[in-house]
Amino acid sequence: MEKIRLKLKAYDHRVLDRSVASIVEAVKRTGAELRGPIPLPTKIRKYTVIKGPHVNKDSREQFEIRVHTRMIDIIAATPDTVDSLMKLDLAPEVDVEVRSMGQE
Repeated sequence: MEKIRLKLKAYDHRVLDRSVASIVEAVKRTGAELRGPIPLPTKIRKYTVIKGPHVNKDSREQFEIRVHTRMIDIIAATPDTVDSLMKLDLAPEVDVEVRSMGQE
């Protein structure tokens, strides 16, 4: 039995939630035990840009990027679980970080 931690990141929370749902369904089909998805805090990066490059320093625009994150722990991963995760087709804008947490 192996413990696996999946950390998913995306800019759009709807795409992220669809990907998480497909992962949870695939893991449950193989009979593995899982915890999550756990929503982690949204990271917000804000940028302020001057509109005119030479004059009007008071005229500015503000932009922000929100990075939504979810975490899933697979407690009792079987070889079938790992195979189903490898065959899973996720959206290209979702970043998946897989970390093996060792044996139980």
